[in-house]
Amino acid sequence: MKIRIGTRKSKLALFQANFVKTQINLLGHEVELVPIVSEGDITEGPLHKIGGKGLFVSALEDALLKGEIDCAVHSLKDVPAKMNDKFILGAVIQRESYADILVKKNDTLFHEMPFGSVIGTSSPRRAAQILSLNKNISISPIRGNIATRLNKLQDENFDAIVVADAALKRLNIKCEFSEKFELKDMIPAASQGYIGIQCLNNSGDINKVLSLINSEIDMLLANAERSFVEALDGSCISPICILCEYKNNTVNIFSRVLSVDGQKEITSEAQVDLLNLNAEMERLIDKFISKGAKSLIL
Repeated sequence: MKIRIGTRKSKLALFQANFVKTQINLLGHEVELVPIVSEGDITEGPLHKIGGKGLFVSALEDALLKGEIDCAVHSLKDVPAKMNDKFILGAVIQRESYADILVKKNDTLFHEMPFGSVIGTSSPRRAAQILSLNKNISISPIRGNIATRLNKLQDENFDAIVVADAALKRLNIKCEFSEKFELKDMIPAASQGYIGIQCLNNSGDINKVLSLINSEIDMLLANAERSFVEALDGSCISPICILCEYKNNTVNIFSRVLSVDGQKEITSEAQVDLLNLNAEMERLIDKFISKGAKSLIL
């Protein structure tokens, strides 16, 4: 069977699509990559003001509906937590790093950055956590793929930028000055570090193939994180932070919701057996809603 994989054209997106292609090739299927330009790639302005990261997904979803591709490969954190019922998440690939990295112009530590230092990010989640940690910082929006943002760090008025560790690792990019945020300081976005493969919910043959490359545990963890965002009426650009980390037969859950300015927050940590993950997520969601999390992110 020949399977057509839709992907964005960035280096990171093509790396991820080629990784999935290799996994499917190993099952004996022919694979064609179909690069597609998304609205998020060509639209200017901060994402949270022009439609969010769903802009990166919509063109690929349109191609699925038109039958131009059989499945679409995404950075899963870009896929809205509430998907159209016409689509399903067919597979989740084992997570790379979930961490956020501060890439800097010099070796000044984050907590020592002086008043007026400018950090580039267009993520309200990252911005809110930065502002809650260091009030000396000014946040400035920055757009573009990894290479573009790294060039802007050097050429424009930024002292540092925040990027996903998974992107740097997948593209084998080494930065002279960088600093990994500790989990207690910077909890990731839902499903950060995962590759997700989307397809139509009635694509039986494609679903069967994707099930063979799916990591079942990672699917459970990713869906749990995404359920937290969906239940809070959030999006992938809301200041909502959630990580479900599986270690030694236990899921450690780290969660935080902040106001956009980082001055108010609700935070929680929990441990639960994998079999009880969904029940624990329901309790966690109820806890955050009762504490006013929905109004906090507005």
